[in-house]
Amino acid sequence: MAFVSVQLPSDVEKGAQGGPGFKTTILILGGGLEKRNIDWATTRGRWDIGYGIQTKTDFTAVIDFFYARQGRAHSFRFKDWTDFEITAQNMFTTDGSTATFQMFKRYTSGAVNFDRNLTKPLASGWVVTVNAVGQTVVYDTAPGATEVSINTLTGIVTLGSTHAATSSQAVVLTGEFDVPVRFDSDNLDISVETFDAGALPQIPIIEVKGE
Repeated sequence: MAFVSVQLPSDVEKGAQGGPGFKTTILILGGGLEKRNIDWATTRGRWDIGYGIQTKTDFTAVIDFFYARQGRAHSFRFKDWTDFEITAQNMFTTDGSTATFQMFKRYTSGAVNFDRNLTKPLASGWVVTVNAVGQTVVYDTAPGATEVSINTLTGIVTLGSTHAATSSQAVVLTGEFDVPVRFDSDNLDISVETFDAGALPQIPIIEVKGE
C-alpha cells in the first residue's frame, strides 16, 4: 500500500458529504449519570463522494480512480471544500536554533483552542512571512539560507539557516491543504441503471492517519 499524491475530480470533491468526527465512549452510571472518555485525541474525517457524481463523466472518472487505487489499498489526496485553507496562521516563533516545525490549523471557540496537524499542503500558492516580511517558498527541497521550505507529503516546514538562527520571529502561513484519505470499501456497488434513474451511489472515503 502507498500514498499517491493525486486527487479525485474537483466536481466530485465539491459534492461530497461528510466531515470530521471524534470517538467518545459514554458509560451510563447509576441514576442516569454519564461518564465520558475521549478515545481519540484528534479527529478522523469521513465522507461519501457518491453525492458528488452528477454526470456520466464523473461516474466514469470515479470508476477509473477506484481501479487505480485498488479499492482500499492506496490512499490519496482529498480536498474537503468545507475546510481546506488557513489564513494568516501563526505557526511558530523562532528560538534561535529550531529549524523545523509541523504545520497545523487552529480552531478557536472562546478560550478553547484545538490544533489539527496538516500533513498534505498543496505544492503551490503558500504565502509565508517571517517577522511580517514575505519569504521565498520552496517545496519538497532543502531551503536556501533565507528561504522557507514546505514538505507537501508531511506538512513539515523548514526554515533557512538565517531565519532559524534568529530568535523571537513570528512565522505566519497562508495557503491551502488536502486530507489523506482512502476508499472505505473494496467494492463499488453501483450500476449505470441506478445512476440513470437518479439514484446516488454510496462511495465512502475515510481519512488516513500517519500518511
